[in-house]
Amino acid sequence: MRAERLLSVLMLLRSKGHMTAAELALELEVSERTILRDIEALSLSGVPVYAERGRHGGFALVQGYRTDLSGLTLPEAIALLSGGGRIDSAAAASAKRKLAASLPEVHRGGVAEANQRILVRPEGFVRPPQQLEALAPVQQAVFEGLRVRLVYERRGGVSAERVLDPIGLIVAGDTWYLVATSEGVERMYRVSRMSGVVVLDEPAQREPSVDLEEVWERHRAAFRSTFDSVDVVIDCVASDVERISGFAEVVTRADTAGGVRLQLSFADRNHAMRVLWMGYLESTFRIVEPEWIRDGLHDRLRELVGRVVRP
Repeated sequence: MRAERLLSVLMLLRSKGHMTAAELALELEVSERTILRDIEALSLSGVPVYAERGRHGGFALVQGYRTDLSGLTLPEAIALLSGGGRIDSAAAASAKRKLAASLPEVHRGGVAEANQRILVRPEGFVRPPQQLEALAPVQQAVFEGLRVRLVYERRGGVSAERVLDPIGLIVAGDTWYLVATSEGVERMYRVSRMSGVVVLDEPAQREPSVDLEEVWERHRAAFRSTFDSVDVVIDCVASDVERISGFAEVVTRADTAGGVRLQLSFADRNHAMRVLWMGYLESTFRIVEPEWIRDGLHDRLRELVGRVVRP
């Protein structure tokens, strides 16, 4: 553990150039006294680290010092390859330090600047973050090819224990899904509905390779086939296309003299009415066809006006 921490101190100093004991302690979640002992150990081992005195003092490496200790461990590589699902994990933080340390010095400042100016928070302002305590053991089971036993909450709040053979993980939007088989039947399970995950010492029964893109498209098509999908054609201005494509699937797009004509696909009539009603209030588009949804939205609008206008 201490050897890994010493390497982390070394790589932090390489990537950031200068850090105080307090900053190092916060980054590595140890005490400042521990950091001071680590700095002393690095110095005694021949690493050219020196202390800068004064108000803005701290520790730094002699300019030009290089090290080849930037290889990623398997857990760190997994933390990066898994799409940042646990970007706050110790493995992900360590991997980021090693990547920064391995960059040429001329690029290191730009990467640090970019890292300060990008933050990914999938839960948004209103929606609470998903409960993903199960993600770490599920990831372990997927990568190591082991079965899992867990409690899964189905729709309606009914929970049941399951033993699954993990195949892979898919992130759709901000939702994590586990693709797994149960008694030979392949299904997709929301990770946020899992609890009590236990990784079993049993090999998962699965094929040696998998095409998760094909799996996703197959399950998505099967889900959509349970609805009577409808298409709606609208005219809008070009500036509204991005917003509209965020709440509906764009089938075709054609530029017109007055703007853009879009053909949108919805799961069913209720879905189309609900989504377009919300968009109707926020965007400046005109529904071309079908007539039933245009009339339905007009009826809703008249009802709304009738409720808000004083008699």
